[in-house]
Amino acid sequence: MLGLKLATDPRWVNIVESNIEEILTDHAWCEQKAASNAISIVTYNSELEELVTEMLVIAREELEHLQMVHDVIKKRGLTLGRERKDHYVNELFKFMKKDGSRRDALCDRLLFSAMIEARSCERFKVLSENIKDEELAKFYRDLMISEAGHYTTFLGFARKYQDNIDIDKRWKEWIEYEGSIITNYGKSETVHG
Repeated sequence: MLGLKLATDPRWVNIVESNIEEILTDHAWCEQKAASNAISIVTYNSELEELVTEMLVIAREELEHLQMVHDVIKKRGLTLGRERKDHYVNELFKFMKKDGSRRDALCDRLLFSAMIEARSCERFKVLSENIKDEELAKFYRDLMISEAGHYTTFLGFARKYQDNIDIDKRWKEWIEYEGSIITNYGKSETVHG
């Protein structure tokens, strides 16, 4: 369904299990950034009523996920650490087209967002199937389903608002680019790391 070029090695979960506090902190900040991204899309495209409505739903869900992760952190007696840079997302951001019309920029921002959601969904699936902690396995299985919904929403809106862009062609370019950079990740206890 996701069409990713490279699957996450399940052994990544061994790295995650070595520092649960780090993955949870990183995950919490990923949810915060996802909510902020949805709000940014609203800010720059306020005239698109259907898009605004759906982005507000996603922003609210992402904040709910942040709350859920924070609750897990507190329940385990851990601490929400400082915000982390997400080098994977920063590399994806470089691939976003900066020229063209506002509509073209919107479509590429939606594809960028879909790409992040697709990889997050895939990582949550790997966690849910391989982590020994049963509570976290269920937690990540539930979140995987939500991320898949966000992925399809972003991709659907990119198709809806395409103007001069062949979205299927551009999505394939995103898939190829993500496949070329993801080989540098999967070596740390972060969602995309």
